[in-house]
Amino acid sequence: MSKSYILGIDTSAYTTSVSIIDMNDNNIIYDSRKKLNVPKKSVGLRQQEAVFQHLGNIPEILNEFNINFNEIHIISVSSKPRNFEDSYMPVFMVGKNYGQVLSKSCDAKLIEYSHQEGHVSAALIDYYKNIKHPFLTIHISGGTTEFLLTKKVKKGFEFKILGGTKDITFGQLIDRLGVFMKFPFPSGKKMEEFINDKNNVIRMPKISGNTYINLSGIENFLKDKYISKKYTNEEIISSLFDYIKKCILHIIKEINKDYYFNSIVITGGVSSNNYLRYNIEKQLSKDFKIIFPNIGCSTDNALGNCFLPVMDRWFNEIKSN
Repeated sequence: MSKSYILGIDTSAYTTSVSIIDMNDNNIIYDSRKKLNVPKKSVGLRQQEAVFQHLGNIPEILNEFNINFNEIHIISVSSKPRNFEDSYMPVFMVGKNYGQVLSKSCDAKLIEYSHQEGHVSAALIDYYKNIKHPFLTIHISGGTTEFLLTKKVKKGFEFKILGGTKDITFGQLIDRLGVFMKFPFPSGKKMEEFINDKNNVIRMPKISGNTYINLSGIENFLKDKYISKKYTNEEIISSLFDYIKKCILHIIKEINKDYYFNSIVITGGVSSNNYLRYNIEKQLSKDFKIIFPNIGCSTDNALGNCFLPVMDRWFNEIKSN
């Protein structure tokens, strides 16, 4: 029996994701995601609650898949948040443990990657054969705001952190302000409906920092504007995302003073915002190749996990020769 499937598992802070591809042609067989339930008016989930939900979600998702599980050749899991020592979150142990059990049951090879590598892979599904190394990765999500010098290595990617935020992430800034303004959590998609370039009338504070910046002051600044009732939701939200855009451009400019790269990969949940996509590409496309994942792969997903072994194989068997 031919074993050609790769099964990917990602159990992140707010999404259970399981995908299957055929490694012979990279065809996507299944891509299933289940959002974790977050109580109303909450700005997040405790890890123990997220773990409990993942434990129930993975069997439900696997029962949807109409395949012969003995055809699975590789199981690729996110076993930790990032590629750094002591990087750990309990939620990723769920995917890792299910992966270990499935690998034994299916006689499949288990490969562990980081959640961050999965995000980079998801953005490079159509570009991994052509992108020049090193490149700059911007990982912007609820849990992470990092600017990383990135290069492909034998297994996954190698990262060097060059910038980011010192306090809260872009995703936290969006969600904290969004919930404060009575939007549901996560707030980004609903807030995006209020963005209007013509409404960016609030004079924002100067960006604090060079390659590393602070955001908590902006959170308080915009909350005060909302409380004052002098500005519309459109004006506050447009100003928020315009400021995030300027922060991203500011950090890229500072990093580029010391490091060379001609491609920029922008991934993570915040990268799904159409305003940021359009304006960042508009500003940078003359100087850099800008790569975003498709909208569906910007947020947490297991497709990136599925394609990581494919990229490893290509890098080791083809590019290295």
